[in-house]
Amino acid sequence: MRKLLIPVALIASFLLTACSSDPIVNRLPFVYRIDIQQGNVLSQEAVNQLRTGMNKRQVQFVLGSPLLIDPFHANRWDYVYLFEPGSDSDKKPSRQRVTLFFDDEQRVSRITGTMLPQPSTEAKPRNKQVTVEVPPQEPEDIGILTRFWRWLGFGEHHEQ
Repeated sequence: MRKLLIPVALIASFLLTACSSDPIVNRLPFVYRIDIQQGNVLSQEAVNQLRTGMNKRQVQFVLGSPLLIDPFHANRWDYVYLFEPGSDSDKKPSRQRVTLFFDDEQRVSRITGTMLPQPSTEAKPRNKQVTVEVPPQEPEDIGILTRFWRWLGFGEHHEQ
């Protein structure tokens, strides 16, 4: 019984070590790790749509619900995104944060964080009015049963 105790203890300690977050264990070639994404996915295009003066509903439409709403600071919303690449990924880990502060009228008064709205370098094109000409519809080619059905008065058109 004692002879089995030592190998069982070694195997158990190895298995527990494999589940740890130690960087040495994470670099082992036979341990597979997946990409981990946490929080609100923040894109620069979405953050560029933020403006001071927007209300909370407009912000939620652009960025979604915030990850953190502090009950002690109701006028502050935090959007956080964390990415940890897995073992097969060539991507680098990233952390992005956008914090919005609202004034007493529930409008955005200040934007801080690692991602900020960037002014667009190119002017947005104006909406152009487009006219589309639709050619007249060709008469439909219908079969004998459809003609008979319509002749009886059950169809859309009566042919004579």
